[in-house]
Amino acid sequence: MIWLRFRMWLLVAVLFSFIYAIITIIGTQFLQVSGFTFYVVLAALMMLIQFLIGPKIVEWSMRVKYVKKEDYPRLFQMVEGLSRRANIPMPRVCVAQIALPNAFAFGRGLKDGRVCVTEGILKLLDDGELKAVLGHELSHLKNRDVLTITILSVIPMIMYRIAWHFLFFSRSRDNRGGNTVLIGMAAFLFYFITNLLVLYASRIREYFADKGSIELGNSPANLASSLYKLVYGSARMSKGSLKEVEGLKAFFVNDPSRASSEIRDLSGLDLNKDGSVDPLELLQLKNRKVGLNFSDRMLELLSTHPNMLKRIKRLSEYSPASG
Repeated sequence: MIWLRFRMWLLVAVLFSFIYAIITIIGTQFLQVSGFTFYVVLAALMMLIQFLIGPKIVEWSMRVKYVKKEDYPRLFQMVEGLSRRANIPMPRVCVAQIALPNAFAFGRGLKDGRVCVTEGILKLLDDGELKAVLGHELSHLKNRDVLTITILSVIPMIMYRIAWHFLFFSRSRDNRGGNTVLIGMAAFLFYFITNLLVLYASRIREYFADKGSIELGNSPANLASSLYKLVYGSARMSKGSLKEVEGLKAFFVNDPSRASSEIRDLSGLDLNKDGSVDPLELLQLKNRKVGLNFSDRMLELLSTHPNMLKRIKRLSEYSPASG
């Protein structure tokens, strides 16, 4: 956990160092260029709008329905207990009216937190597995992950706008065309790198949320089993169902679009073929060496979620929290 936290802070430092570098370069060479300020302000404004209206977009896209305690007493009991243990305000509880099995958290902050499960996940997981998933999502709220990723995501956005400005706009008006092209190319390179770093930050946040679920009293085996079932449940969905949530998959517990490829990696986990992962099966994974081939590493590099086998392997290294 300490190593994960160190990597996260190091990543934030690297991301903002890219911003400092490009500002220094532009400030030195093009103090009179007002377009740079415009694009920074535009990116910040876009981030603010995304922050303000994001929950409404999620509600509309996922067909979210806020529910009452009398309608879903078991679900409310789990969320209330986990919220007390996490020492955060009770989030609003909702159900997404889609068949894809998954869950997600969203909102503008702790006081505006919402935790949502799909109709599909309620039919797929048992109580222990569902509670482990809810613990993962409440940990996202507690860690303010939505705000963190939103702030970090604005950095590649700024880099892209700067690159576009200097490559295709400033050159036609500036007699120092060579310099503008070089700065534009550097900004585009920074855009590509920072985008990869934001994806890496998102994967680190998933590991944090997994660990947070265990710290809230959930069994590592229950969370591992829920992830295993979500992969298989997602793989059974139609391509149309997956396309329906394509733009929001970063919110989910797992990436449903990668489920078909992840089945191969997970095929050896369920030794007794009962459709779940029990503590003994998770313990056996702990003693196995997990290696990824080149294509798996590239897929993970471009994903918001860690490789699922690596993620479950990490869970095998945790001890159940007491209480």
